Amino acid sequence: MPGTSYRDLWLSADRLWDGSSDAPSDGVSVLVREGKVAEVGVAPLRPVDADILELPGCTLLPGFIDCHVHTLDEQLDAASPAYQTLRSLPALRTLLAGGFTTVRDLGGADQALNTALRRAVDEGLIAGPRMVVAPNILSPRGGHADKAPELAERYGTEIGTLADGPDELRRAVRQQARAGADWIKFVGSGGFSSPSDNPDDTAYSQVEMDALVSTARDFHLPCAAHAFDDESITRAIRAGVRSIEHGCLATPLAYTLMEQHGTYLIPTQYVQTYFLERLGDDIWEDRPAKMRRAYRHYAQDLREGLLRPARTDVKIAFGTDAGMFPYSEGWREFPTMVANGLSPLRALRAATSTAAELLRRPDLGRIAPGTTADLVALHGDPFQDIDATGRVGFVMQAGHACPRR
Repeated sequence: MPGTSYRDLWLSADRLWDGSSDAPSDGVSVLVREGKVAEVGVAPLRPVDADILELPGCTLLPGFIDCHVHTLDEQLDAASPAYQTLRSLPALRTLLAGGFTTVRDLGGADQALNTALRRAVDEGLIAGPRMVVAPNILSPRGGHADKAPELAERYGTEIGTLADGPDELRRAVRQQARAGADWIKFVGSGGFSSPSDNPDDTAYSQVEMDALVSTARDFHLPCAAHAFDDESITRAIRAGVRSIEHGCLATPLAYTLMEQHGTYLIPTQYVQTYFLERLGDDIWEDRPAKMRRAYRHYAQDLREGLLRPARTDVKIAFGTDAGMFPYSEGWREFPTMVANGLSPLRALRAATSTAAELLRRPDLGRIAPGTTADLVALHGDPFQDIDATGRVGFVMQAGHACPRR
């Protein structure tokens, strides 16, 4: 945090996993100095000029990175910007308390509010994960992020960052850059919560995606494509996106293309499971009317699709789509990934070193001298019990111990 002075601190847990190794190590401690990892080794019994924090029964890991969240409530798209922003503060606190020291926020409808949240976190004004942001979600009219097509049809009022055709898309990307984007997010396919389209609809032509991604490249901004099916994924990869979001209806053909191009996949598996397991519950009344019908229609395809990433060598980064379900349940992405065939090691790397690679942040996602001191201590051993990811006992962000819930 800006202006904070730190006293050296040794952290000692039963075991430590550095974000890269194949397994945790016993009896290894971490020395934190001025917000950085200064040393990884055996802590002295009586350290001079340093405090020591014992974390018995815990595993110490790099702080988790969630590469797909929405801190702005999409059900408040028509609310005032001030209220939307204030409603985000509890979500940020919850994410940080859950061990997520960095998040990539992939935007809202038509207000670039997460850039202000990013600044407030950086300046220490509010508690929350370090934020990497796409201000808004670029969408065609009638597409996944066209939030209120009925208002547009009746009153001419559009809610969403809407652009059709190469020229409008180039302009939209430049406006995102002007707003302070770290990433550009666009819809390549339809979605389950869309008012108008379906998950296997394709949002943009190849020419449109090419124009969008090339313009982002001019600003050195990577692109993330919301894409569920093969056609949208293929077009997005050919255009040059860095990450595919969801991909839950993809077939081996699309996975092969991801492998060949080195494209990252953020599979957001828990959110799909969350809704599939609640088709008969009463959670749907505040959601688009067609959303439950869509999940029922694609249920079997989704269940089969969730098993496919584990059978590939695609680079998988951790992302939850938190905001579509309670923020406190983001940790459940870990056991969901493992239940669908990923090893605990691959799931944990997805939220640490692989996620840091996606974000081009070599100072994050690992515990090594010189890296940022983002640390999380879990009660238990997640390599033996992946549910330990939900038992957070201690969180440190940039050398600062974070308050618990």
